Amino acid sequence: MFRHLLQRRSKWCVAASTKGIGMIGSSTAPQDEPRGEEWRSGLSHRRHGLLLLASTVIGVVAAPAAFAQEAQSVRTAQLEEITIRERIENAWGPVDGYVAHQSATATKTDTPLIETPQSISVVTADQMDAQSVESIGNALRYTAGVTGEQFGNDLRGFGLQIRGFGVSDEAFYKDGLRLKGTDFASFLAFDPYGAERLEILRGPSSALYGQNSPGGIINYVSKRPVDQTLREVEFSAGSFDRFQGQFDMGGKIDDLGVWTFRLTGLARDGDTHVDYVEDNRLFIAPALTWRPDADTSLTLLASLQKDNAGWGIQFLPASGTVKPNPFGRLPASRFVGEPDFDKYDLTLATIGYEFQHRFNETWQVRQNLRYAYLRNVQDGVFGSGLEPDGRTYNRYADEGRSQLGNFAVDNQAQADFDTGPVRHKLLMGLDYQYNDYSDWGTYADVDPIDIFDPVYGAPLPPLAVYQDSKNKQSQFGIYAQDQAKLGNWALTAGGRYDWTNNETLDKLSGDTSEQADDAFTGRVGLVYLSDIGLAPYVSYSTSFLPELGTDASGNLFDPTTGEQYEVGVKYQPQGWNSFITLAAFDLTKENVVRYFGNDPFQTGKIRSRGIEVEGVASFDSGLDVKLAYTYLDVSIRDDSEGNEGNTPYGVPEHQASLWADYTIPTGQFEGLGFGAGVRYIGSTYGDDANSFKVPAVTLVDAALHYDWRDFQFKLAASNLFDEEYVASCFSEAFGCFYGETRKVTGSVKYRW
Repeated sequence: MFRHLLQRRSKWCVAASTKGIGMIGSSTAPQDEPRGEEWRSGLSHRRHGLLLLASTVIGVVAAPAAFAQEAQSVRTAQLEEITIRERIENAWGPVDGYVAHQSATATKTDTPLIETPQSISVVTADQMDAQSVESIGNALRYTAGVTGEQFGNDLRGFGLQIRGFGVSDEAFYKDGLRLKGTDFASFLAFDPYGAERLEILRGPSSALYGQNSPGGIINYVSKRPVDQTLREVEFSAGSFDRFQGQFDMGGKIDDLGVWTFRLTGLARDGDTHVDYVEDNRLFIAPALTWRPDADTSLTLLASLQKDNAGWGIQFLPASGTVKPNPFGRLPASRFVGEPDFDKYDLTLATIGYEFQHRFNETWQVRQNLRYAYLRNVQDGVFGSGLEPDGRTYNRYADEGRSQLGNFAVDNQAQADFDTGPVRHKLLMGLDYQYNDYSDWGTYADVDPIDIFDPVYGAPLPPLAVYQDSKNKQSQFGIYAQDQAKLGNWALTAGGRYDWTNNETLDKLSGDTSEQADDAFTGRVGLVYLSDIGLAPYVSYSTSFLPELGTDASGNLFDPTTGEQYEVGVKYQPQGWNSFITLAAFDLTKENVVRYFGNDPFQTGKIRSRGIEVEGVASFDSGLDVKLAYTYLDVSIRDDSEGNEGNTPYGVPEHQASLWADYTIPTGQFEGLGFGAGVRYIGSTYGDDANSFKVPAVTLVDAALHYDWRDFQFKLAASNLFDEEYVASCFSEAFGCFYGETRKVTGSVKYRW
């Protein structure tokens, strides 16, 4: 009940002694910083010290509007001396609840979201915990502009879209550094339990990051060392014989807090809703920070993940899934591979550091460096088409091996200064990335299967090598950005120049191909920061992405480019811990890389226009809410297959979602809580020819939890009513994918 009073950046004067506590508050933002960087919320309804203080010194808490008054009457109570610490939110740290106010993903500086002239969503660790997510796709279910899990329970992490464009490894970042994957595997499989937050920046962002996807990027912000003791262990069990244990530890190593640490880990053993498909995982992420003084810090970050799993994605025909079949409907559990052959093993590892030093009030420098490693072993038998009898399903076997090394370093210098009445935050940087990866694959036809009554154990013939390639990519970029503020106006302008080189060796033919590209990209945006929390904005941005790899004929891809115009408004209501965004955009992507089966190809040009609405709030009553709506009008503008004017497959015109979680704050049932969410995913086309459609679906999620002393007991369910639905299709013959069926998990968490 104390939260509304504390949401605005109040200046509190607290005097504590054995004789009592007096409190004086000013609840207005500084006039020269309308909604700026120094006007942060960062305060939590979960601070037990403040709740104790509120229950003691404040007799009656009025409605939120009353808290905006300059004068507040307070009582004085006799208490022992206590210390109250305010944790100010920063762009790389934890968020209390669902509502984030700071981010660095859009600007590479610690910037309020309301000052950012581009759409960005933050999925906090608290939200992910409340929804019991187990993958990045799970975590983005309630995010505007994002279509997730299009391949169902694809354990590789693929199947995401931002603003109608597919997201794979070129759009995935970890702690601000890009993680490039291979043709067969991706770092998108990273477990979200190791993330403090997931941030989705929508629209082209090459002005800071260089090569990336025009649709947007996903930034995985790792959990970092903390200076307060953190100890958490959790055990869970649920559907499909799934058992999981996880822990999160952190705190000071020495009394002064010069050294702090964080250690996060997870182990899972279980199956999935698909027959014969396992989902086993080991994950560990240590972190260590050295802070010799207030101006210098060095943080070491590492992670290791090993997946021993199967193919959660099953390639099924439209007949029997989205189209009628005389033999009925295929179950979502149908497995078309071979139990003794299919597997998907993945190793992901990262190690690096983040260094920062402030010289004075004007200058500071940062360097982020990381090496990442990926190794993938995958074997599978997949469907390739249904015979005229409606039940004989042709198949083929495929073996794949991938290995990748990725090095990335980003050097930044930031200057904060004034030129007359204009306040500047100038960022200059240069970065370098190098990727070296190899792919190897074999293929052979396999005996067909009766898809309605499968019998496994077909002999596998010798497989022929169809791919054996080695790819190298280097990129060097320089960039600059100025965030200038004059009164209520905030201007962000930046530009970047990139030099890239791609080299591919086809070991089968012995041919080597090389491609060098360079490009300038930029962004400019203007925000008006009103005194009532409204911030209308307009922006223009471009992108550039040299594609690493070749098409099915062995030709190097042309670079993709993107251009976007965006207008919108952000609203941060005074006196409420909430954030609302509305955006409209017009985005064009050229030289688009798309996949037909396992073969990539380029269609030319796709245009995406749309509207996004997202709101998130945490109320003092114990209620957390998140809602989102997305409208997309996506069309193919230039295509060699004759699909001009059509909508690309898998893109819904409408999406909407609402999640709410309520915990009873006081009384006999204090600590009891429940959450519920509903997700609507509109119908999509099943191929680029728009020859058939995949029906819309509405899904319900729920959770029941109880906090008792240091324990939390929780029961969570996704797809509560067990809807068997098709997530998307790309081909009528063999390209339809079931979404995940109902999954129920019970867990016990202990914190001390």
